[in-house]
Amino acid sequence: MKRITILGATGSIGASTADVVLRHADQFAVHALVGHRNHGRMLELAHALKPAWVVMTDAQAASALKDKLPTGTRLGCDMDAAIATATDASVDIVLAAMVGSVGLPAALAAVRAGKRVALANKECLVTAGRLFMQEAAESGADVVPVDSEHAAVHQCLVGHDKGSIRRIILTASGGPFRDRDVSTMRDITPEQAIAHPNWDMGAKISVDSATMMNKALELIEARWLFGVAPDKLSAVIHPQSVVHGMVEYTDGSVVAQLAEPDMRGPIAYALQMAPRLASGIPFLDLAAHGRLDFQAVDEARFPAMRLVKAVLAGADSLAIAFNAANEVANQAFRDRRIGFMDIVSLVEQVMQGCEDVSVQTLDEVWSRDRESRVKAESIIQKFGG
Repeated sequence: MKRITILGATGSIGASTADVVLRHADQFAVHALVGHRNHGRMLELAHALKPAWVVMTDAQAASALKDKLPTGTRLGCDMDAAIATATDASVDIVLAAMVGSVGLPAALAAVRAGKRVALANKECLVTAGRLFMQEAAESGADVVPVDSEHAAVHQCLVGHDKGSIRRIILTASGGPFRDRDVSTMRDITPEQAIAHPNWDMGAKISVDSATMMNKALELIEARWLFGVAPDKLSAVIHPQSVVHGMVEYTDGSVVAQLAEPDMRGPIAYALQMAPRLASGIPFLDLAAHGRLDFQAVDEARFPAMRLVKAVLAGADSLAIAFNAANEVANQAFRDRRIGFMDIVSLVEQVMQGCEDVSVQTLDEVWSRDRESRVKAESIIQKFGG
C-alpha cells in the first residue's frame, strides 16, 4: 500500500487525483490532503478519502473545519504543517499541485526527502529548476511530471537514448482564442478567457492557456525536467488536444503520445508507471475523431511565445521575473485591473532591465520573485488599475 500526500487537493488536479486513488483503494492510501481556502471542498474530500491529516494553509479555513473531519483525521494549519505531511517518513508519493510559486517550499521539501514527486506545479521548475533538479539528483527523488504535455514527453523518452533527441515538441490547444481576430483581443473578458475549450482547469491556469503563457512556462519547465538545451524545445498548436507531446530523434523518427484529454491519465502514470493503472479516461477512438490538425504558433497573437525565447536564452533570474510578473498580471486581469493584451506587455516591461544571472539559493529565488512582483504592481498602477 503506497501512501500519498496531495498538495493542492481542492483544485482540479486534486479532484482528478482523488478519482484515480479511489479507483485503486487497494493500492493507495492518502496520508494528507493539503488545501488553502476551499474548506467546503476539503470536507468532501476528507470524508471520501479519510486521510490521516488535513492541512489548510489559511487559518480561517482551518477553523471552519474544526470538529467536522472524519474520525481519526487530524487538522493542521499553515505551510509548516503542509511541509511536514510532504516529508513524513510514511509517505511514498507527493502529488504537488499547489498553484503558483507558493507551492515551491513543500514540493522542494518532498524532493529533499527523496520522495517520488508527481509534479503538477510548473512554477517549481520555472523559478527554481536548477536547484530543484540538483536536489532531486542528490536525494534520489523521482520527479515525474503530471502536466499532460510533459507526461507525454516522459513516455516518449522511455527506452530511447537521450543523445539521439533532436527536438522535444509540446502541443498546445491554442486556448479559446486561437482563431479569434487579433484586432478584437483587447476586448476579451476574464469569463471568456477562463472558458477553455478542452480542459477543465482552474481560473489562473485557464487564463495562462488563453495567453499561451502556460506553454511558455512549460518550455522553461521542460528545459530542466528533461535536461535538454533550449534550442531543442519547441511547441505546435494542436486544437484537438489528442497528441499531448512528441519527441523527434536524429534518425527522423517522431514518437508521440496520444490519449483523450483528461488529466486522470497523466496522474495515473505519475502515480505508477508500471504496471499501468486504469485511470477512468475514455479510450481513444481515432476514427471517431476523424482528423488531427496542427499549426504553427502565431507570435503576433501569442506574444508570450516570442518573449519566452529570451528567457530560455538567458539565466535563472529571467525565468523568475517572467513567472512572478505573469502571476501578478494574470490576477490583475481576473480582477479587471488590466486588459487581456496587457498581461504579456506587463511581463515584458518587468523583464526589461532585469539582471540576467544564475541563482544559487532559494533565498535568492524569493528575493528576485518579490522584486519582480513589486515592479509588476507599480506598472499596473500606471495602467490605472
